[in-house]
Amino acid sequence: MDMNLPPVEELRRVDAELARLDARRAELLARRAWLLGVLYAPAGRPAVPPFPGVAPRPETSPRGAQNVLLTLGGTLLAVAALAFTLVSWGSMGIAGRSAVLLAVTSAALAAPAVLLRRGLGSTAEAVGALGLVLTVLDAYALHRVALPGTDGLGYTAVASAVLAGVWGGYGGLLRGLRLPLPAAVVAAQLPLPLGALAAGGGPAVVAWAAVGTAAADVLVLGRPLRGEVRITAGVSAGVLTAWALLTGAGLSLTDPWTGAPLLLGCAALCLYAARAARPAAWALALVAGLALVAAVAGPVRAALPSEWAVPVYVVCGLALAALWRPVRAGWIPEAVRGGFGLAGGVVAALGVLWALPPVLVGLLGPADRSAGLWSGAHAAPVLADYPATAALVLLLGAVAAATAGGPWGRWGAVALGWSLLMALPVALELPYAAGIAVRLVATAAALGLAARPGGPAHERPEPAPEPSPARPEGAWGASWTPVTAGPVVPVTPGALLAWTGLAAGTASAVSALLLALDVRAATFGVLGVLLALFTAVAVLGGGAVRETAAGAAVLAAAGLVGAGAAAAGLPAATAGLALLLVPAGTAALAVRVRSVAAEATGVAVGALALALTVPRPAVLALALALGGVIAAATALRAERRRAASWTAGALFLAAAWVRLAVWGVTVPEAYTLPVTVPALVVGLLRRRRDPAASSWAAYGPGLAVTLVPSLAAVWSDPHWARPLLLGTGALAVTLLGARFRLQAPLVLGGTALVLVAAHELAPYAVQLVGALPRWLPPAAAGLLLLAVGATYERRLREARALRERLARMR
Repeated sequence: MDMNLPPVEELRRVDAELARLDARRAELLARRAWLLGVLYAPAGRPAVPPFPGVAPRPETSPRGAQNVLLTLGGTLLAVAALAFTLVSWGSMGIAGRSAVLLAVTSAALAAPAVLLRRGLGSTAEAVGALGLVLTVLDAYALHRVALPGTDGLGYTAVASAVLAGVWGGYGGLLRGLRLPLPAAVVAAQLPLPLGALAAGGGPAVVAWAAVGTAAADVLVLGRPLRGEVRITAGVSAGVLTAWALLTGAGLSLTDPWTGAPLLLGCAALCLYAARAARPAAWALALVAGLALVAAVAGPVRAALPSEWAVPVYVVCGLALAALWRPVRAGWIPEAVRGGFGLAGGVVAALGVLWALPPVLVGLLGPADRSAGLWSGAHAAPVLADYPATAALVLLLGAVAAATAGGPWGRWGAVALGWSLLMALPVALELPYAAGIAVRLVATAAALGLAARPGGPAHERPEPAPEPSPARPEGAWGASWTPVTAGPVVPVTPGALLAWTGLAAGTASAVSALLLALDVRAATFGVLGVLLALFTAVAVLGGGAVRETAAGAAVLAAAGLVGAGAAAAGLPAATAGLALLLVPAGTAALAVRVRSVAAEATGVAVGALALALTVPRPAVLALALALGGVIAAATALRAERRRAASWTAGALFLAAAWVRLAVWGVTVPEAYTLPVTVPALVVGLLRRRRDPAASSWAAYGPGLAVTLVPSLAAVWSDPHWARPLLLGTGALAVTLLGARFRLQAPLVLGGTALVLVAAHELAPYAVQLVGALPRWLPPAAAGLLLLAVGATYERRLREARALRERLARMR
């Protein structure tokens, strides 16, 4: 062990070594135990070595293995008895048959008593189950031999009743057996329904028999019996009641006066069962409530026209849901009130779903633009034959939600009220102008909710609680509380309603605008109203609602400008120039009213305006220049100065380039110098503010923008003016770089100067090479290599010195 290590590292190594030793010791102990087992194991018993460090575990318990064996044995005996009854029965006489069945059944039923006294409970259960199966076979054999002409359903009903009594008595005598009493409960489910079928009863009679049997099961639930008996009775009651409910629901549609009493009986049974099954009381009350609604609404629906069916069910459901209101009365248990309220809410919700198609058609129907813009033709309604009572269902739902109160009740009232307004034009087949008016009313109401006092504009977040000091975990496991920072802003009911109103108002506004596109006057009217509404929300609202409304108001203004341009017959490019009024207006308003959404929307409208002018480059140049003016005006604001100034510069530059292209200018310097000069000015200002800034960052981009394209143009220009001017400029840049010890001007200017000189000397070099003898160029190259090799060390030192001087420059 290295004693020179730090204490922490040495402690870590000691702990690791001890852990390794403990693991090795455990492995050796397991091996020792296995070796002892091998030495002292009985003869013939194989010793299986254990896995290293893992003790062998049995895969099943002795009791589990015993139960499996007993179950298999009982099953095999039951199969053998069934095969004997069905196959070998005919080969024996009547006395032999009776004697065999009686002997086997008696033995199977008597054996469990002896087995229980000896403590063999599992074996007694298996033999007792076999005895129960044999009694069923006895009943079958009795019918085949002694009563072959008896009706099968009637005999089964009587036999099941007898077996239920026998099994119940048998289970009462041998209380150590758990199977006979549940089996008696199962057998008791058959007599009444099968007896009703045997007597020729219809579906209603059989369902009533099922209700009666389920009532008996419920009575069993109320008695202090064993758990398996109560579970069997509860499951049986649920199955029979569900069958009766389905039968009653079907009859309420075809024969309401027959199905109504059956549904009422099922509801009464469920309510009574709620007393015995308290954990499921609310679920039973829910089922009872649905049955009551179907029972009452069925006969009423049959007496009214078909379009009133859903409103009748909704009214009954809402009446049932109103029972949860008398909280202080105490005459209805709380669980039952909750189940009734949920049942009524489910019925009302289903009714609202049925009434949604007119809402969707009213909202999305105007999007069908099969007719042309401002054509005066209107799309035909898709749901012309849908019942007008859908609007009544929505009205009932809105009133019920408003009556319920609470945040969710208010929210439901707002959503359903808006849905009602959107469904009215379709449900009532209103004329065109009335449809637009209703949609605008829905928009105004929803946006008014978004901007109302008490919304998110007037709600302040609750201050965050003081954070508890962090506490280290001690020896007693004391926990520590994490420190949270920043205010917690909950989603308040007012904010939820405001956002709901804004979303609904925006959706209905889009629907109204799409419908208004059929007529020119309607388009201008709707856009004007929407501009006023969204502006009002932007002024009165707050937070994100205010921002969203401001953006929508800008879009409405852009729509008005675009509609005006289209009405005046302006071409697309001219309409684009007109649309620039919108970003100009948002930039002007932003001086007094700050809205990020309005400015962003104005920028988007400006981009659309520029896109419309692309087909006409001259108009595009003008639009770019106007956009630059707008951006420059925006740059006067301190918070927008950086982004707006760069945007203005880019727009002005793009406008200049487009205008030069329109004029047919092909000289590259005309495009590059307007970039180079401002870039060099900006670089100079940056170097004054930050002398440590690199010359490559300050002057490199500006110089490269002009030098690189000009060099490319020089090599394709046969005239002398461009090389002269470019060489002069490159020489000036190189001298300035050397004077002020700036790396970027020196390198870029010197490189450009060398390339221009090479371009100018290239023709003469070619002529000279052509005039010289062929052997002279290789000889000159050889002499040059010899000279360089002889002075290699000195040239290397000169190159290093030049590199160091350049590196010291900025």
